[in-house]
Amino acid sequence: MVKHDEQKGISLRTVHIWLIIGAIIISGIMFYSTYDLSSSFYRITATSEEQIALRKAARELMEASDYLTERVQRFSVQGDIRFMNEYFKEVYETKHREEAILTMSGVSGAEVALAELQAAMDESVLLMNRECYAMRLVVEAKGYSDYPQEIQSVKLSDEDQALAPQEKMRRATIMVHDNGYYERKERIREKMGASLDELEQMYYSTDASALESLRDEMLVLRLSITLLIAGVFFLVWLTSRLGIHPVLNAVEHIKADSTIPEVGANEFRYLANAYNKMYYAYKSSLEHLNFKASHDELTGAYNRSGYELILSSIDFSSTYMLLFDVDNFKTINDTYGHEAGDKALIKLVRILKSNFRDDDYICRIGGDEFVVFMGHSANTQSRQILSKIEKINKELTESNEELPPISISVGIAHGKNADSAEDWFAKADEAMYQAKQNGKHTYAFYSN
Repeated sequence: MVKHDEQKGISLRTVHIWLIIGAIIISGIMFYSTYDLSSSFYRITATSEEQIALRKAARELMEASDYLTERVQRFSVQGDIRFMNEYFKEVYETKHREEAILTMSGVSGAEVALAELQAAMDESVLLMNRECYAMRLVVEAKGYSDYPQEIQSVKLSDEDQALAPQEKMRRATIMVHDNGYYERKERIREKMGASLDELEQMYYSTDASALESLRDEMLVLRLSITLLIAGVFFLVWLTSRLGIHPVLNAVEHIKADSTIPEVGANEFRYLANAYNKMYYAYKSSLEHLNFKASHDELTGAYNRSGYELILSSIDFSSTYMLLFDVDNFKTINDTYGHEAGDKALIKLVRILKSNFRDDDYICRIGGDEFVVFMGHSANTQSRQILSKIEKINKELTESNEELPPISISVGIAHGKNADSAEDWFAKADEAMYQAKQNGKHTYAFYSN
C-alpha cells in the first residue's frame, strides 16, 4: 500500500488568505501613497498659485502707484481734468493698492512681507499729499470749479497762491518731477522689493519642504510598486510550485500508469494520496482477478474477458494494438495433431512474453489469434515494433523434434487513430489481412 507523506505541504487555503491580506496591505499602502502624493501635488500647486497671486498683488501696488504718478504728471503738464478724474477713480473706486494689502493680509506666514508692503503703501499715501498739492495748483491755474473734495481741502501757501497761472502750472510740474518726488518713489520701490524678497524667501522654504515631502512620498510609492511587482512574481512562482507543476507532473505519471508524487500544496498532496490508494487498489484488484476468469488456461495469456477488461481501462492515445495470427495453423493441427498445435501456441506466448515488456498485455482472443497491447507508446515507434516482430518470427522458426517451424502475420494499429474499441480492432484486423495478402510471415501497419 502507498504510504501517506507525513510531511505536510503548504495549505492553499492558508496561502490564499495570506495573499488576500498581502494584497490588501499593499493596496492600502499604494492607495495611501497615491493619495498623499496627490495631496502634496495639490498643496504645491495651491502654494504656487498663492505665491503667484501674492507677487501679482505686490506688483499691483507698485503699478497702481506708478499709474497715479503717470496721471498726476500728465495733469500737471497738460491740465486736462480727465487725468485728475482717472487719478481719483483709481484711489477711491479701483483701489488696487488696498486690494494688494487685503490679499496678502489673508495669508498665514506672510506677516513680514505684509509689513513691507504696508510700508510701501504708507509711502504711497504720503506721496499723494504732494500730488494733491500739485493738482490744486493746476486747478487754480486752469480755473476749474468742479473738482474732488480732496483737492478742495488742499490749501496753497501764500507764495504759491500769488503765482500767475503759468507759474502755478510750472510749479505743479516741478513738484511731481523733481528729485524729492522720485526719491519718495524710490522708497516705495525699495519697500516693494523688500516685500517681494520676503515672499521669495518664504516660498523658497515652503517649496523646499514640499519637494522634500514629495520625494519621500515618491519613494514610498516606488517601494509599494516594487513590492507589488515582487508579489506578482512570488505569486506566479508559488502557484507554479504548489499547483501547476504538481498537476503537470501528475498528468505525466498517470499517462505512465504510475503513482503520483505527493508534493505541492497540502490539498494536492491529499488528492495525490487518495489517487495513489485507488491506484494500488485497482492494481491489486487486477492482480487478484480470478485467474481462470481472466486468463487462458492453455497459454497463460489474458483470455477474451481479460482482453475486454484491459480494453476498457487503457489509454487508446498512447497504445499500440498488435493483432497476431499463426500462419497455416489448421495445417499444423491436421498434420501434427492438436497437441502439437497447443504446444505451438504455448511457445508463441512464451516468446511474446520474452520480447514485450512486463506492463504490455498479451491476450488470446481466439483459437490462434492473439492481441498485444503496447502501452505508453507514441505513434512513432514503428521501427522498434518491426524489430520485435522480426525477432519473434525468427525464434518461432527455430524448430525442434516436437514442433515444426511456425510463423505469424501481424496487423498493427495505434489507438490514437481509432474512434472506438471496435474501430481499433477493425483497423488492426484489416492490417493483419494485408499482411496475409503480402505472403504471411510478415506484418503491416494500418494506413488510411
